[in-house]
Amino acid sequence: MFVLGTAGHIDHGKSVLVHALTGIDPDRLAEEKERGMTIDLGFAWLKLPSGREVGIVDVPGHERFVKNMLAGVGGIDLALLVIAANEGIMPQTKEHLAIIDLLGITRGVVAITKKDLVDDETLAVVRLETEELLQPTTLAQAPIIAVSAVSKEGLDELIAAIDGRLGSATPREDLGRARLPVDRVFTMAGSGTVVTGTLIDGSLRVGEEVEIVPAGLKSRLRGLQMHKIRIEIAHPGSRVAANLVGLNTSQLKRGDVLAHPGWLKPASLLSARLCLLAYLHRPLRHNTSVSFHTGSAEAMAKLRLLESDEVKPGEATWVQLSLDRPLAVVNGDHFIIRSTEETLGGGRIVEAHAKRLRRHRPEVIQSLRVRQEGSPEEVVLALLAAKPKWELATLLAQSNLPVAEAKSVIKALVEQGRVVRMGGGEAQILFTKSGWESMAQQAVCLVQDYHQRFPARAGIPRVELSNKLGAGANSPLILSRLIDEGVLAAEKLAVRLPTHQVQLDAGQQAKVDAFLKSLAQSPYAPPSELIPEADLLKLLVQHGEVVRVSDSVVLAASAYDEMVAKVTDYIKGQGKITLAEVRDMFGTSRKYAQAFLEYLDSQKITRRVGDERVLY
Repeated sequence: MFVLGTAGHIDHGKSVLVHALTGIDPDRLAEEKERGMTIDLGFAWLKLPSGREVGIVDVPGHERFVKNMLAGVGGIDLALLVIAANEGIMPQTKEHLAIIDLLGITRGVVAITKKDLVDDETLAVVRLETEELLQPTTLAQAPIIAVSAVSKEGLDELIAAIDGRLGSATPREDLGRARLPVDRVFTMAGSGTVVTGTLIDGSLRVGEEVEIVPAGLKSRLRGLQMHKIRIEIAHPGSRVAANLVGLNTSQLKRGDVLAHPGWLKPASLLSARLCLLAYLHRPLRHNTSVSFHTGSAEAMAKLRLLESDEVKPGEATWVQLSLDRPLAVVNGDHFIIRSTEETLGGGRIVEAHAKRLRRHRPEVIQSLRVRQEGSPEEVVLALLAAKPKWELATLLAQSNLPVAEAKSVIKALVEQGRVVRMGGGEAQILFTKSGWESMAQQAVCLVQDYHQRFPARAGIPRVELSNKLGAGANSPLILSRLIDEGVLAAEKLAVRLPTHQVQLDAGQQAKVDAFLKSLAQSPYAPPSELIPEADLLKLLVQHGEVVRVSDSVVLAASAYDEMVAKVTDYIKGQGKITLAEVRDMFGTSRKYAQAFLEYLDSQKITRRVGDERVLY
């Protein structure tokens, strides 16, 4: 399945030509029919002589609707550039061709329409001018066919040329990460909300859960259609209508992206290679505000030039684009920038989730070049080096490599010891070797600092260390790896350096000794005034010397074990025990007996039934 997009100046006959080729009127809006011009995107389809099916996106030619044109032309496999024989090359002819060139669309056919309105000499002049116009662009080799939609002359030749150009095209590769940039949202009677777009990068299946990005809305695919025919699965490169469950049209808009859940993250700062159009009349300066277009989405952006303070017409340079709202993009996506009046240039995103880069730095430019031109191995390593850790799913999405190829590269790098991997499945996380060593060193420094500040504590709480490392949900994997490698040692809910030993000063040791002596002297009613400060008490608990049954009652571990044994034996023999019986059993007070029994309840050793306790 392939998608063809029209391009060309207003009133050069794009929609009439599509109608003549397909029998479908792409102008769906009443206003379009009244005004005789395409305002928004139109859609049709055609079965070629070879049996190939091609979806057709008909775009507006008026300069005021170029942004609508951009929303439709991004996902096409072949451009049909339309030039009217009676008018020749016009401003939007040049602008649309420039956009096709910037988007890297290499397959195209040119239709010189309205040949019935001119003589052969005029037609020949238009053909020569067209050949000259195409020469420096990606459509330099495009066949040029003169046609008349009215008399049908040349249509068979045009269809054959389209078929021939698509004959050498390979179907879009399934990268395993479906994306459907939404270019139309509407309600279908009896079905509900429907979105349409050109499916890229993966397949969709009826019944699957999907996510709308950047909004983060979840839905399920009730149905899929291609050319008004119901299908169970849609493959990359298809024009698709997707019927969504649980969403209404007010929640969706052009520019949203329908994707498999979880992997596609919105981005607001991008690094990219920008080419400026040669026919512009002035350079573009650093920090210029531009309109940014990619897929079917648009946003305003601040342009940061990384190599100079201005870029001249026809030049290429490295830039960062700071968007005024997050968009769903990935590395490798093409983009266009415009002013309020004209298209300025375009290029490809090389880093969709960028950090702010320093300007005029050769090492920064070299890193970006590697991401654009490097081997799969170099691309993966460059991505990994960009931030401390990566989740596998995010790395696969941003590498712009087929999933199988990216996984193969990662596996080889792990085997070579250049990448550290932990966890399993899609939840695994990855570091470069140096990145992991840096993480380990940071952990050691944090734990060492904690030991110095709190020498009486066995170790730093795992949660606190995780927060300081910025490990988030990955903290169990990271801490387990650090413990397995002997960098840290486990200490129940804390971790410590392997060489760490608690060191008490003379005053602290005296407090501990006095407290333990008081417990030995009064095991069932220990005085609370000698309970040491929190750190010392926690240390005694961790070492198993005492049991803290309440804020004001702490028992020696030996006394606690004795009390538990006697109470449980009593209940086994009598079936129950009361608070008063416990008090009398140990010759203590109600305060201590009650605290002890409530603690046994919390430990699920006993269970309260009225005023009595039974075994849990």
